Amino acid sequence: MQYETATTVEEAVALLTKGGADAFPLAGGTDLLAQMRVGRIKPARVIDLKKIPELREIVEAEGEYQIGAAVSGAELGEHAGLRARWPGVVEAMELIGSTQIQGRASLGGNLCNASPAADSVPALIAAGAVCSLVGPEGRREVAVEEIITGPGRTCLARDEIVAHLRLPRPKPGSGDAYLRLIPRSEMDIAVVGAGVALTLDPDGTCTACRVALGAVAPTPLAVPEAAAALVGRRLDEAALAELEAAARAAARPIDDMRGTIVYRVRVVGVLAKRAAIIAAQRAGQ
Repeated sequence: MQYETATTVEEAVALLTKGGADAFPLAGGTDLLAQMRVGRIKPARVIDLKKIPELREIVEAEGEYQIGAAVSGAELGEHAGLRARWPGVVEAMELIGSTQIQGRASLGGNLCNASPAADSVPALIAAGAVCSLVGPEGRREVAVEEIITGPGRTCLARDEIVAHLRLPRPKPGSGDAYLRLIPRSEMDIAVVGAGVALTLDPDGTCTACRVALGAVAPTPLAVPEAAAALVGRRLDEAALAELEAAARAAARPIDDMRGTIVYRVRVVGVLAKRAAIIAAQRAGQ
């Protein structure tokens, strides 16, 4: 196996192109190295992205945040501005693994690993995050909810990488939250996850909302029907009950060792409702 280090996104793309189907990018490596260790993948070439400045920065401009795809969870958690603007996104990333894993695991890597149970992805979808992809044909932007196409699969071409993720400037009266259920107290894979981002006007009426679910379908789900249950209404019990019902209706989980279909459908509605309440509290209501 060859190990290569790129210092620009263009160099990384060229190395991926040269390596073909057996070349793999490495951002944090917490998923890639584990898969290599058990023989699930056998790369002929690994291209380390950690030395590319563009992929290692968090840049704020006019309230928007551009997060490099190789920025670690620990670095996200230490960024006061990002934590204040998008606490749900930061907290979702912080749920991944141990302290040691947090020092390496990256936001871009968690997305591109394409697990249906990835914690950061529902929070990013709820936030309306957009990815900047770089390949031989140049750059293109894709909404996070369009990146993952199936378990372990993405819309990226073999020689494309995620350069950064962009979070929009929250409107006044906005808040977000992400919640998950796991069998243990920490360091486990989500049985169910739910992210909500919303905006409330001064009288408490919801003017905008996005809802996303994880671990209840082959891909993380954006659920506009759940968001529509809150828009134009105050977050009273009736509105929250409709949100809960819409989240359950959208869920398409499987039975596995971590949870049954019936259990997941029940819990996903509860978590979506609780996340909406927390997001509303963070919006100042």
